[in-house]
Amino acid sequence: MTVIDEIKKLKAEKNAVILAHNYQPKEIQDLADCLGDSLELAREAKKTDADIIVLCGVMFMAETAKIINPTKKVLIPNPNAGCKLADYVNPAMIKAERKAYPDAEVVLYVNSTAESKAEADITCTSSNAVAVCKSLKSKRILFGPDSNLASWVAEQLPEKEIIPLPYGGCCPVHAEIKPQTAREAKAAGYTVICHPECPKAVRDECDVVASTGGMLKEAANADRWAVLTERDMTYRLKCKYPEKEFKGYESAFCENMKLITPELLRDSLRDETTEVVLPDALIKGAGRAIERMLNI
Repeated sequence: MTVIDEIKKLKAEKNAVILAHNYQPKEIQDLADCLGDSLELAREAKKTDADIIVLCGVMFMAETAKIINPTKKVLIPNPNAGCKLADYVNPAMIKAERKAYPDAEVVLYVNSTAESKAEADITCTSSNAVAVCKSLKSKRILFGPDSNLASWVAEQLPEKEIIPLPYGGCCPVHAEIKPQTAREAKAAGYTVICHPECPKAVRDECDVVASTGGMLKEAANADRWAVLTERDMTYRLKCKYPEKEFKGYESAFCENMKLITPELLRDSLRDETTEVVLPDALIKGAGRAIERMLNI
């Protein structure tokens, strides 16, 4: 029996569902019951009737699935799959900034730890960040941990004061993408799309700025795309639109997103030893911020 066959057998026996992020390796994407960006995975995790959720992504995504489903078993095939962006902010930092800006509400990108989420008023993803911030009564918003996404939101909502928390926090993969890459792609005849985590100088050179979920929708509008985000997003796009051309970039590589393999996925399902366990108080605190987002 192949590893793939083992996974399918275990999944059926244990009433499990496999959720995978768009940046996962193609062999993991092929095994997923649901592929999506952070918001899509959160919504899918909330509505599933499976007994076991296997989250193929990084730890904050698995924590989110557990927070939404405290009575279900949530597994992450490789618990070492962290997120450098999530490490930019911590509870102490949030508490200190609240004291400095007592009239501000705290919006925390889901790319953050459960401990940090518990200190936020509401969470957001790249696809709903503007809508979340717009929904708040406060004019001043502390937004973290991605300062590039914060600047994108500020551009869309000039009526709000968006304060990055912390200043300079960023996704190292998107931060390394250069404006010249976008210019060269446009000169070659591509429609250029980038993630809002890219620096402003890159976004300004692009035709479209969108979350990975948004990229799947926007791709219907042109035939040749240069995709400025993590490289394995192009695999998802090619599967959905095989008749179109998608140019990805090998240098846009998130090593943490590649830490899950079919073998680790099989072992996780078989042994159930990679369960995400969070204290009840933390689930309750972070859950408030996440549920408020999902209700928008």
